[in-house]
Amino acid sequence: MKEFKNFTMNFGPQHPAAHGVLRLVLQMEGEVIKNADPHIGLLHRATEKLAESKPYNQSIGYMDRLDYVSMMCNEHAYVMSIEKLLDIDIPIRAKYIRVMFDEVTRILNHLLWLGAHALDIGAMSVFLYSFREREDLMDCYEAVSGTRMHATYYRPGGVAKDLPSIMPKYEKSDFKSKDQLESLNYNRQGSMLDFLKDFTKRFPSCIDEYENLLTDNRIWKQRTVGIGVVEDSRAIDLGFTGPMLRGSGVNWDLRKQQPYEIYDKINFDIPIGKTGDSYDRYLVRIEELRQSNKIIQQCISWLEKNPGPVMIDDAKIAPPNREDMKTEMESLIHHFKIFTEGYCVPKGEVYAAVEAPKGEFGVYMISDGANKPYRLKIRAPGFAHIAALNEMCKDHMLSDVVTIIGTQDIVFGEIDR
Repeated sequence: MKEFKNFTMNFGPQHPAAHGVLRLVLQMEGEVIKNADPHIGLLHRATEKLAESKPYNQSIGYMDRLDYVSMMCNEHAYVMSIEKLLDIDIPIRAKYIRVMFDEVTRILNHLLWLGAHALDIGAMSVFLYSFREREDLMDCYEAVSGTRMHATYYRPGGVAKDLPSIMPKYEKSDFKSKDQLESLNYNRQGSMLDFLKDFTKRFPSCIDEYENLLTDNRIWKQRTVGIGVVEDSRAIDLGFTGPMLRGSGVNWDLRKQQPYEIYDKINFDIPIGKTGDSYDRYLVRIEELRQSNKIIQQCISWLEKNPGPVMIDDAKIAPPNREDMKTEMESLIHHFKIFTEGYCVPKGEVYAAVEAPKGEFGVYMISDGANKPYRLKIRAPGFAHIAALNEMCKDHMLSDVVTIIGTQDIVFGEIDR
């Protein structure tokens, strides 16, 4: 019988680890990968082009749908670029709220990554554990914006509204006993900040549970140690950012190196890896969960003591409150103009970047003085990471491709845009 040693095969898009939108053409020698060619674009929705045909404030919702696991961080970079062009400073309370929700988003992102990465490699339980905590944070998203995912909560000039004074509760149903209902609602009696404060007290022990399942697990280490190694100098050359760069031992985090909002006033550490393999990147992200929890606690303690405005006091940029809009003609006109025509932004070009959970998420914007951007370019961290997939996969086994896609924490909304 004729023997074929070299062959080409498709990995994905149907494979669960390929997110349904990544086609990898693998050149194999037996079970060893000699070349991996990622074919992207299956989720292309022309976000940048669409944003160029809409007023500035109507594209915030599109940003949520780029990296659809790190919704508010995408909005943050976009509204920061508009604020830079307008040359406005937002209220300090809005800055603290933004930073708090950036870190809530980081935890949401890393929990999904942890659960899905472990599931891809073969550890089932972690997925169920991590989604247990995600539910609480999704409730915080819903409490401030009315929606669990695509919040559109950050606005040029601040945030849409102040934090709610009551937290939605589970309601009576035929499926829950009175005792179950009380245990579900025990931490929902106060404001959203009280609910989040309770979460930050519980969360470190939850991270310990994930680590008990994985960190010293023999099979987990066999699947991740020494897989997808990228050295520090090469990681810089490849344009890595975020945990992919820090996992290779490079101390680079925009929250420390180029602080935005109020990160320079907050005490936290940046975890750094040593060897640059998948296991190091796992450890970096686990420690980032702990550091984000610490940042949220500091934001909560400041926000509890310092009430104040959460939106700039400028009727041309900030919409009037609902009560004024329904009683005053001028407020109704401002409201109508802001939400239909938007506002004109001075001519110029600007780049604003945030340390998103996956790396540096940047928005480059050119304004020609109109009410919509002349050009919008999004710098997605995942795009540089997937470009290195061939290099990271070479001479690994087929089963290691799943680990490497997982360790990159890829979401195709931002790659294909």
